[in-house]
Amino acid sequence: MSKGMTKYQLEHFKQKVRRQFDPLIEEQELLVKQFQTEATDSAVKKLSKKMGADKIINQFRQAEKMLEEARATALTFFEKKKPKNAELSYKFDGDRNYNTHKITLEDCEDQLREWASNLAKREIERRPEGAKLKLLKDLKQKSIDTVMEAGTPESLALSLDQVSQKIGMRWNQDLKALPSVNK
Repeated sequence: MSKGMTKYQLEHFKQKVRRQFDPLIEEQELLVKQFQTEATDSAVKKLSKKMGADKIINQFRQAEKMLEEARATALTFFEKKKPKNAELSYKFDGDRNYNTHKITLEDCEDQLREWASNLAKREIERRPEGAKLKLLKDLKQKSIDTVMEAGTPESLALSLDQVSQKIGMRWNQDLKALPSVNK
């Protein structure tokens, strides 16, 4: 009768699962992020136009540009008109206290980008790259579940070998010998 596995054996198997799957998952996540960025940029434009936010944002952008121009003109005016040895009020320096309860153009653009990013994530899941990422994560979780539910190291190794084959690997791979140096 074979005995169950120790905590250390279980931890070893879980670490080995992570070593096999994590590099593949990270690689696929980088690929998916590239597509997600492109999809988000495209979705921001489409979503903005569909919602009618593009008109408001353009109006906001023009208003902020006019406000910045007015501030610059006012600063120049008061700089020129101040008495020779006088200082301008602290309110004229660049470190103004920002009133956080006022909405900004950046707030609007960030909100649209967040919504578009969520749409892009769902769209990416339908692409082959997103499907592959999901499959890798599912296989990793299946492997960890297999480790936690296994009875003996021998049966576990067989089960993990079957899962590893789905990612083109073997559970117990032989290492290649270093080439000999002939002089």
